Amino acid sequence: QVQLVESGGGLVQPGGSLRLSCATSGFTFSSYAMSWYRQAPGKERELVATIASTSGSMHYADSVKGRFTISRVNAKNTVYLQMNSLKPEDTSVYYCNAANQRYVYWGQGTQVTVSS
Repeated sequence: QVQLVESGGGLVQPGGSLRLSCATSGFTFSSYAMSWYRQAPGKERELVATIASTSGSMHYADSVKGRFTISRVNAKNTVYLQMNSLKPEDTSVYYCNAANQRYVYWGQGTQVTVSS
């Protein structure tokens, strides 16, 4: 059974930091590109960051470049998103995503709220 379980969301003040984690099971983690998406109320889901399966190369949305860092630990089947200098516009539900050429899996999401 495939599982992606996000954690680490919460309420943070502008300028603060959060670290999201996505613990996975049920598939060969090291063979999947891992991504974080987010979706704010009334908006489409958007890609935040991706880390490749083998090369470890990373891609970021322009809106988070220089503030967010995606990383993975294959030995723990876990992907992380370090979020610094958070802004109110970062408020969203953040979703973990695993993808290869055949399959795509999603987590249930974790709420991040940036507000004073």
